[in-house]
Amino acid sequence: MNVVGIDVSQATLDVVCMDEQRQTQYEQVENTLKGYARLQRWLRKRKVEAVCLEATGRYSEGVAEYLHEAGYRVSVVNPARIRGYATSQLRRNKTDKLDATLIADFCRTQQPEVWTPPAPEVRQLQALVRHLTTLETAKQQADNRLREAAALPPLVVQQLRNQRDFLVAQIKQLKQAIQDHINHFPDLKRQRDLMDSIPGMGKLTAAKLLAECRSVSRFDEVRQLVAFAGLNPAHHQSGSSIRKKTTISKTGNSAIRAALYRPAVSAKRHNPVLRRFAQRLVARGCCEMQVITAVMRKLLHLVFGVLKSGRPFDPNFQTAP
Repeated sequence: MNVVGIDVSQATLDVVCMDEQRQTQYEQVENTLKGYARLQRWLRKRKVEAVCLEATGRYSEGVAEYLHEAGYRVSVVNPARIRGYATSQLRRNKTDKLDATLIADFCRTQQPEVWTPPAPEVRQLQALVRHLTTLETAKQQADNRLREAAALPPLVVQQLRNQRDFLVAQIKQLKQAIQDHINHFPDLKRQRDLMDSIPGMGKLTAAKLLAECRSVSRFDEVRQLVAFAGLNPAHHQSGSSIRKKTTISKTGNSAIRAALYRPAVSAKRHNPVLRRFAQRLVARGCCEMQVITAVMRKLLHLVFGVLKSGRPFDPNFQTAP
């Protein structure tokens, strides 16, 4: 079976085709629709069955969707998995061509899971949510500059205030557009309303999770969802002498972790289930950040539960007969 590894950059795609004897052929195309068509012709001549590339956001989404629609088995892999594979191969050099060769070998030996593109309504929701994050970041930057207003010229202060007011208006408009978009699609609306029933979540956080998780149905168990968010524990222990503090792996979707932080702060006060959970952690001597991180993870457990069951949050579900 011939497999292909693609190293993705903003402008180009470095492509390596590898056969079962690890013989390789190399090509480079533009990261554009014209380049995708050229790549498809190149792949067809080499009877390629599987294509693998790293998840690099908008740079990889175009070619991944194009090849999926063309009938190829496409895998979009977390870059951390490729880095780990490179370490296991004692790789010392790094070029775009070598990266593509490594990805092809990873595809050949590991046979990663097949990727499917999000539905059009989810892709649009993701674009809206990610633009909201961009606007909120710009607003925070303006707020930070305005804290130094006493040391800035009056013109700079005025322009910063105008910029901030403009961003506030755009953020308000975009938040409404996100909810309007969800309301147009019954399945998205149902999932949002189920998540909104969890104290501490809110409709905006639900929208962010819908955009980044796509569908909880693709996860067989809650541990997979937690790992996808990078909230699973990372242990470091060797023998009797090395016992590092357990942390979260962070090998997952950082946008989900960012979306859950403020809801976790709220939930540990106002969600009856998570408030008791947080109090137990505090009694054990956990610090504030450890408690918040644990509550973030538990929130994902509750999200998984309400979406899988199709029933709103019930604070008494653990004690129900």
